[in-house]
Order: sequence, then C-alpha cells, then structure tokens
Amino acid sequence: MTEPVTVAPTPDAATWSVAAEAYDSDAARALWRAYYTEVSDRWYLLHEGRVTEPAELEREIAAESGSDLAAPDGVLLVARYGGEAVGTAGVRMLDASTAELKRVFVREDMRGKGGSAVLLAAAEDAARSLGAERVVLDTRTDLVEARALYARHGYVETEPLTVRPYAEHWFRKELG
Repeated sequence: MTEPVTVAPTPDAATWSVAAEAYDSDAARALWRAYYTEVSDRWYLLHEGRVTEPAELEREIAAESGSDLAAPDGVLLVARYGGEAVGTAGVRMLDASTAELKRVFVREDMRGKGGSAVLLAAAEDAARSLGAERVVLDTRTDLVEARALYARHGYVETEPLTVRPYAEHWFRKELG
C-alpha cells in the first residue's frame, strides 16, 4: 500500500487525498457498485429507455472483482474528499511498458471539485511506479465527459487497442 498523496490541480484540491486500497475493501466495493450502476444505467437509458435490471446489475458487479487491480501488476486508488471515499482509478500493467487505466470514477455529487484531475495524476504516478512508459484506456461514445477529461489531460485518441463490448474510443498518453 502506498502513502496517501495530495495533488493540487485546483484551488479546492487541498481537501482531496488519494491512496492505494485493496480492490475488495468496503470502500472500493461501494465505489465499484456506484460506478457500474451509473455507466450501466446510462447505457440502458440511452439504448433501451430503462435502467439496469437488478439481477443483471448484481451479476455484472460480481463478475468483475477487480483482482487485476492488485499488486504486483496493478493498483486501485481510492480518492477521498474530506476523508470520505468518493472516487476510484485503477491501473494494471498490460506489458512491461504499458499500463491500462480502468474504473476512473468520481461520485456525481462530488464532481466539479477537481477530483478527476487528482485521480488521473495519482494514477499516472502509480503507472510510472509500476514501470509504465505509457497509459492506455478505452471508453464509450456516450461518456462524453470522460472523453473530454482525458483529452484535457493530454490523452490522445488512437486506433483500437482492445476488442471489448462497449469499447468505442481508445486513448493513450506517453508518461515521459
């Protein structure tokens, strides 16, 4: 586990801290549920006019434990605002020099306070500490806020890097 770090990209950022946490901690599980519920409901509302069915939600949350975000090849970061767990970012190594960014999420009620920038900076630092020279990620077309966030922070859209359901845009950033 790494020591908490505080990054200050905005005047409000002094109240943010980010630290590595077990992917199966209570806070991490609660944030995974919030993340998955939001992106799943958003997809179903857009494409089928409904929210995710409870049984499907439970099945999909259980299907992706997050164990790939554990040492030695990964890390899950939990962001806290005023001590309360409100966001996550995961990093996992794909090969010796490439890390993948996953589960970047800040609770809706905490957005607009600089947390995404804090999480991205901490995730990039974590990727470097794992030996990464670059970070890659994929996202969906309807997640326009996420795509804008990555572009604002130096990620460039690139050719497809994965074949996954819902992967429609791919980004990369050289860590330098």
